[in-house]
Amino acid sequence: MNHLTMLNTIMDTRHSCRGFLLDAVPRADVEAIVATAQKVPSWCNAQPWQLIVTDKAATDAFRTALYQHALTSAPAPDLPWPRAYEGVYDTRRRTCGFQLYDAVGVRKEDRPARAAQMMENFNLFGAPHVAIVTTPEALGPYGMLDCGGFISAFTVAAAAMGVSSIAQAAVAAHAPFVRGHFDIGADRHILCAISFGYADPDHPANGFRTDRATPNDVVDWR
Repeated sequence: MNHLTMLNTIMDTRHSCRGFLLDAVPRADVEAIVATAQKVPSWCNAQPWQLIVTDKAATDAFRTALYQHALTSAPAPDLPWPRAYEGVYDTRRRTCGFQLYDAVGVRKEDRPARAAQMMENFNLFGAPHVAIVTTPEALGPYGMLDCGGFISAFTVAAAAMGVSSIAQAAVAAHAPFVRGHFDIGADRHILCAISFGYADPDHPANGFRTDRATPNDVVDWR
């Protein structure tokens, strides 16, 4: 088996997990995941990402407080929200959402049930751990790009360890609350949360997989 085949085997197991078991991931395994993700390239080797990683007790305290906050507070992200999803990007977004609703038995016209499912973001989907990813405000878009590479590497490295994860922009949408809860300085942008743990194989939200575009869909060959 060549290296690309091995990588594809790991990446094919990775998915955005939306239902976790209660079991904690050993600290040594989390350290190994982070150490692997650290190997991604970054502009001038700045490695701008910083993480806050919670144990189970700290995760439970955060999820309880975050959920209550999100019930009554409007989003206030550090980064501009997408202005619009248009064309194929909107199609992909809607298809993913409808796949999730179908998996958990929510009808498209049932707005209260759809809202309740969306609020599971702030329950961290029951994950025993969460990593809050931040970047220095001063590094601007390039720091954010570097962190995007780290986030992808973290999720793939986790999959290689048998650990499931989901990167969540929804949590970062409440940046002032997250900043206050974890005492994060104003000089750092909150980019996302990565909830992680062991997937619950019986949870219906884990019963679907999204499609991927082909190389010809995304490459303009010259």
